[in-house]
Parts: sequence; C-alpha cells; structure tokens
Amino acid sequence: MSATRRAVIDVGTNSVKLLVADVQGCDIQPVCEESKQTRLGQGFYETHRLQPEAIANTAKAVAVFVAQAQAHQARQIRVVATSAARDAVNAAELIAAIERASGVRPEIISGEQEADWAFQGVTTDPALAHIPFLLLDVGGGSTEFILGHGEQKHFRQSFRLGTVRLLETIPHSNPPAREEFAETRRWVREFIADKIRPVLAVALERETLLQSGQVPMALVGSGGTTTILARMEAGLETYDRAVIEATRISRERVKWHAENLWSLPLGQREAIIGLPRKRADVILMGVVIFEAVMEEFGFHELRVTTRGLRFAAVMDTPGTSAPKESLLQ
Repeated sequence: MSATRRAVIDVGTNSVKLLVADVQGCDIQPVCEESKQTRLGQGFYETHRLQPEAIANTAKAVAVFVAQAQAHQARQIRVVATSAARDAVNAAELIAAIERASGVRPEIISGEQEADWAFQGVTTDPALAHIPFLLLDVGGGSTEFILGHGEQKHFRQSFRLGTVRLLETIPHSNPPAREEFAETRRWVREFIADKIRPVLAVALERETLLQSGQVPMALVGSGGTTTILARMEAGLETYDRAVIEATRISRERVKWHAENLWSLPLGQREAIIGLPRKRADVILMGVVIFEAVMEEFGFHELRVTTRGLRFAAVMDTPGTSAPKESLLQ
C-alpha cells in the first residue's frame, strides 16, 4: 500500500495548526507543519460568543493553510475545531466564515473525540507506544487527561481548564504581582483537587496496580506549553522534533520555570530563547497547570511529545477531496 498525502488543520482556542503528512497505515511522515496564533477564544468566556475579529482572523488563517496544503499536493484536507468552537453559542458563524474563506467545511469535535485523538496521535511515537502513561494535553480552552497503555485507554476526560480561558478568568499585571501568581496557583490547584482528582485518582491507582513491578507510569505533555518548555530547556531557537521529544523536565525545573516566568515583565519573557513572542503571555498559565498536576499526582518528571490530535486525525481523514481553488481574498 502506497502512502497518501493528507492534511489536517486544527482550529484551537489559541491557534490554528496545520499538518501535511504522508500516511501509510499508522506510519505518519510529516511534510509540513505550521502554526498561527489567532486567539479565537479572546473575549469569549464571559458571553461564550466568538468575536467577529477573532472569527475573521481564524478563517483567514485556515484559508492560508488550505492553500499551503494544496501547494504540497495533499489529496485530502480536513479542518477540525475544538474547545472554543464547541462551547460557542455562535459556532455557526465560525463554520460559515471558514467555509467561505477556504472552501472546506470544518467539523467541531467533542472533548471525548479530542482526547481519543490526542492519545492515538501520541502513540504513533514508538517510544510511547508500549508504556503506561498519563497524557496531559493542555490547550487554550480545555485540557484533556488520557490514561492508557498501548492501544488501551483506561481513562479519558476533557476539562474546561485552558491557557486562554485562565488568562481571561484570572487577569494579571505586567509584570505580574507575586499575589497574582499565588492566586493563579491556588485557583488551579483547587480546580484539580475538586474537579480532576476525584475521577482521575482511582484510575491512576488501578493502572499502577496493574503495572506493579513493571514499567513505571510516565507523565507525557502535549501542546504548546510543553513544546515551549522543552525548547527553553534545550535553548532551541528553532523547532527540532528529535531534541524536543528527547527532553525530560523535572518537577523542580517546571517549578523553577513557573517562578521565573511569573517574575518577568512581558518584554523580558518575549526575549527568552525558545519562547515564541506571541506565546509569552499564555505560557504563564500553561506552566502553572503542569506544575500543579505534577505536585497533585506525585509525578517527578515530564516527558514531551510533539504529536497529538493532528497525527490521529490525519490517519482518520475521510474521503474529502481538496477544494479546487482557495477562496482566500
């Protein structure tokens, strides 16, 4: 069976991401990967209404990525939308704008589908295909917790805990005040203790018993926060999948990054090697989420993956042909 070139465009709360890949069964060979921050969830969480400018920017980014996928001769193009889109009271406006701009009608997927695809995509990495792990997929509007081993998932749930959502829920000064950092830490820890621990702890204990005496449970992070943490740890100016996925970050280092990032004004954070300028605000919330999860559940090390939802969605792409021409103006 020969490989098929496919493309998936992931419309998230914070950014739009493109993956063009040659797909042969479970073998995924990326050809092109791009990301553009459009902040679809900006100004969203009070009214649950997507803002016109955010919709327009997102639709334009999707159209650009559809054109790129066409230029790479992708035979199939799929657009999927996640947290902000599924929570929005005016999601139909987003769907219509994207279809007008790109010629491709997006699918809004459930939190459960997002979690399933995140786990499936991560296990395309041979290093993670046969070990037990908890996947923590932190996005702009939600975080997915998926516990599994190989092809078996023993727990999966999506929670309304995301970087953009937190940024709007708990605003801070520039530079952040120590009291604001403490309040954010407290809020996230209470959310995890109240909403997540009661349902996740039992599954973790059961999985630990099943794996007793075998491979220990790993914590694996996916999404922009972990990729950025790995790049900062390695001093990477540019994206390097092999280096990023080889990175291991201790709980002490995650705590150090949290305290360091929250001590700096935005301008100084923007100058940090490995931290993209447009991510210098949301990284504050992402690192607090990882710090809190590691402390709450006793994980001493964070592994990093660059794979996830798009790697699974590109395998599962239905028979949607690429549009004949981009409608981008």
